[in-house]
Amino acid sequence: MMAVTDIRSAKLVDIPVIQRLVEKGTILDSELACTREAISQHMLTNLLPHRNVVTLVGRVDHLRIAGQFRLKADEHLAQMLYIAPDLNEAHGDTAWLELVDSMAFEAGRRGAHMLTGEVDEDGTLFTTLRTAGFAVYARQEVWRRPAGYAVPDHITPAELQPETDADAMEVQLLYCNIVPRLVQPVAVPSSESQGYVYRGANDRIQGYVAVSEGRSGIYVMPFLHPDIPYHSAASILAGAMARVNRADKLPVYICVRRFQDWLEEGLADLGFEPYSSRR
Repeated sequence: MMAVTDIRSAKLVDIPVIQRLVEKGTILDSELACTREAISQHMLTNLLPHRNVVTLVGRVDHLRIAGQFRLKADEHLAQMLYIAPDLNEAHGDTAWLELVDSMAFEAGRRGAHMLTGEVDEDGTLFTTLRTAGFAVYARQEVWRRPAGYAVPDHITPAELQPETDADAMEVQLLYCNIVPRLVQPVAVPSSESQGYVYRGANDRIQGYVAVSEGRSGIYVMPFLHPDIPYHSAASILAGAMARVNRADKLPVYICVRRFQDWLEEGLADLGFEPYSSRR
């Protein structure tokens, strides 16, 4: 028997439904999960139609559902942010399959060529997305350092400077040199992040660190040239955290993609531990 499906773009009258659902769902964006405390407020803020975020709401049979994705129109890319409610044995994954299909349709209708989501590889949603036709695109580990943890005495923070417009070409060159071409569309830091650059020999940029701050945590995406020695990598990451006022008061999360797994030893020295593995 086919499910009865009614999924559409959310309107202001749907706010009560979204408020009920949002705290029972799954976040598909690591930065959002690590930095935002009030996910419901984030979703409701982005209901306005002129924004680059699309919210869907509706029902599959008698189950109310909601989802949200972000558009990067200039890159023809869409990223899933949130799906609600959580799966359970009683409902199965039919509702999620219908919602993901609707999100893919709406993203394509708005010019996106690709729809992505960051999903825990051990979670039920990972299996659901494979059923929906999604394929593993890239793998990342998120490392976490608890609040109140100080940089060890044997690590001297490196000097980093805030990114300026004059750095754009060098940062782009660094990005293209170290990020595999296949991963480049999805590894771009958030537009809400603050970038810091590290200059090495000949005053060339050898490291770029994007930092996003939220009420519940700090999210860091490093892009360091592999020619950087191990001890320097730890110093650069420590230098980036030194630029953040609340780094000693909030947990810090660092996203390490497969092509930069050589950073993990330095992260351990800085007091970080593996937190989640996503694809």
